[in-house]
Amino acid sequence: MERKSTPVSRRLRANMSNAEKMVWLQLKDRRFYGLKFRRQFPVGPYFVDFVCWQRKLVIELDGGQHMGQASYDTRRSHFLVSRGFSVLRFWNDEVLNHWDGVAEIIMQYLTVDEGSPLPQEREKADQGEQNTGWRRIMVPSPKGEG
Repeated sequence: MERKSTPVSRRLRANMSNAEKMVWLQLKDRRFYGLKFRRQFPVGPYFVDFVCWQRKLVIELDGGQHMGQASYDTRRSHFLVSRGFSVLRFWNDEVLNHWDGVAEIIMQYLTVDEGSPLPQEREKADQGEQNTGWRRIMVPSPKGEG
């Protein structure tokens, strides 16, 4: 991270929404399936809410202020996808009122995207349970495809 972005990251972390705080409590310290996430972290010219570099996954939370920012959010997501990231986007309300469903979507995305279950989910997969209903918001095209 560039030194000039450090004060911006600190300010964003100090002013996180309740939904962002809730997600961070679940993701920090490798609590979410042993994966390392960073919060309010620069990726190119943008600061993303949460990023897992290992899986090239960005998780963005949107509140009411994002209603008028559709074109900005689209440009931002296209930039991230062009750099090889997948972007999952949730409304703050989804996180605050339906965390279990949000966590399931993230877990299912990570399971499907990696092509094999996460270590903690292998036992379930071995017992024949299938994960369905996940959603990807934006993902990079396979290499060589437009």
